[in-house]
Amino acid sequence: MAKKTRIMQKVLSGRADSNIPFANLLSLLKSLGFDHRQSGSHHILTKSGIRDRINLQEDGTHAKAYQVRQVRKTLITNQLISNE
Repeated sequence: MAKKTRIMQKVLSGRADSNIPFANLLSLLKSLGFDHRQSGSHHILTKSGIRDRINLQEDGTHAKAYQVRQVRKTLITNQLISNE
């Protein structure tokens, strides 16, 4: 199973929001076509055609749980779920 697919399943399952590696989440969003810019500790991700802007911050080596929930909501709402 591809790493992208594993991370996507982990994010969508909602069972491990506090245990998603930050680098993997960032990589997943970039692979889905999100543009990335950084302002200090804030990683801002945008995508053409999507109103929501995703703001991520590291919590150690993991993404913050509430931000993973926001990513999940954005992926589902905008039908960016990959079926690989």
